[in-house]
Amino acid sequence: MPRILEKKERALGVKLFLKAERCSSGKCASVRRPYKPGPHTKSFRKVSEFGKQLSEKQKVRFSYLLTESQMRKYFEAANRSKEPTNEAFMKKLESRFDNFVFRSGFAGSRRIAKQLISHGHMMLNGRKVTIPSVEVKMGDRVSIRPESADHVVFKDMEDKFKNFEAPTWIKLDKEKKASEMSSHPKDIDMPFDMDLVVNYYLK
Repeated sequence: MPRILEKKERALGVKLFLKAERCSSGKCASVRRPYKPGPHTKSFRKVSEFGKQLSEKQKVRFSYLLTESQMRKYFEAANRSKEPTNEAFMKKLESRFDNFVFRSGFAGSRRIAKQLISHGHMMLNGRKVTIPSVEVKMGDRVSIRPESADHVVFKDMEDKFKNFEAPTWIKLDKEKKASEMSSHPKDIDMPFDMDLVVNYYLK
């Protein structure tokens, strides 16, 4: 799996931070080999408009670890929204439980967040939830399950929180190791163009 994730990032030409802290270090495959995997990948090749849209869609899909059917489902819901489709699409993705756990600093990547949730280590509004795709809503509170507090993955949580700043739409209680969605997801610095993703699905 780790090698597959690195190849995906290199193929798409952008760091998607799929492997936690490693992506912020010099060990990141995208830094060591900043070109697509396979032979003759350093040569220039003109990309069509559809190719650009497909590439951006794939960046989103692999960044959030989604299936194609999930991507389509989120797009259709966003397209029915009264908001601009690209903004609604982003909010749908950012409101996923696994993403919220990641954005709150409980996990170094969405992949790890998904595992924590699936293994029953995280709670939503005081109840254990094991489905990563559950939507977190305004006012919802996320915390570590008491029985999992001593788990090795949370061992250095206090040290990690010292230099961690949650997004403005997340209220993080570092002492209680809990977070709350204080407003709708906003001001997200994304490594992809959501307009191109929307145009891909509108075809």
